[in-house]
Amino acid sequence: MKLTRRPLVAACLTALLALPALTATAQDFQERTIKFGHLNNADHPVSAGVKKFAELLAAKTGGKMKVQEFPASTLGNELQQQSALQGGVQEMSAPATTSLAGIVKEFGLIDFPFAVSDFGQADALLDGPFGQALLAKLPEKGLVALGYWDLGFRNVTNSKRPITKPEDLEGLKLRVIPNPVFLETFKAFKANPLPMPFAELYGALESRAVDGQENPFAVILSNKMYEVQKYVSATNHVYAANIVLVSKRFWDKLSAAEKKAMNDAANEARSYQRTTSRAAAQKAVAELQAKGMQYNELTPAAQNAMSAIAKPVTDRLAASYDPAIVKLYNEELVRIRK
Repeated sequence: MKLTRRPLVAACLTALLALPALTATAQDFQERTIKFGHLNNADHPVSAGVKKFAELLAAKTGGKMKVQEFPASTLGNELQQQSALQGGVQEMSAPATTSLAGIVKEFGLIDFPFAVSDFGQADALLDGPFGQALLAKLPEKGLVALGYWDLGFRNVTNSKRPITKPEDLEGLKLRVIPNPVFLETFKAFKANPLPMPFAELYGALESRAVDGQENPFAVILSNKMYEVQKYVSATNHVYAANIVLVSKRFWDKLSAAEKKAMNDAANEARSYQRTTSRAAAQKAVAELQAKGMQYNELTPAAQNAMSAIAKPVTDRLAASYDPAIVKLYNEELVRIRK
């Protein structure tokens, strides 16, 4: 009998210990309104992710924790919103990971061209040890991250010509993210890269201050770049992700139950957002063509040529990063490509 009772007692104790976590009720949560800002329009998959997160968080907290969305750069550009989170005057944002390279330069590794070739590899890299190691560097910068969302593979648009090989980029004035990886990579392609906040991009394209830009298909469609750009080329040169950020000043005020609710809501919203984003990207290509854009794909040989041109740039930049993070990144690339 002793042999059968001990597992039973252990099981009962485990159940009792787990009970408080299962009985979180509305009184475990305070009334809170979370300002959640981002750069994208309200019809973009990032906005869909914010709405799903808001819905899930409200359900988990008995309606106590409410999310107020501020799309389309309403609260400022990425760096302004980052400062607002660090200062505790804004609770959440979902910028592209590229914007964090200014405070944790190893985030630049995510922007290395042609590192991943499909969504499965991208998710494995970011959800695995490498992506988590980057997130662990953020609390000391005043930010807490709840994971990665999909932005998609980046592609070049311009008003001059189709891009079918690296030489076609030569001389083009292209807006790029204000980030060393993008600047140096497009210089290597002999383009003329111009760093510029996203909110200023449409006007610059319209006035022909720049010839083109690079972004995922859903961003190109949502921001009506078809009105001011003729050519869209599926270069797929970088996989881009958004990162769900929380102000550490706000996070530190939360109870354990509130933190768990936010983590759980973010994890559940992530799957929804990624699925929505990838479906939107597929649909966007047909819509851009219907709006009059000329679409072309690159051959694997052309992509390999671009990758070869970019490699000395990424090797040089990697040498200035934390060697332990770079080693982990390279090990993870080997793992996910198997």
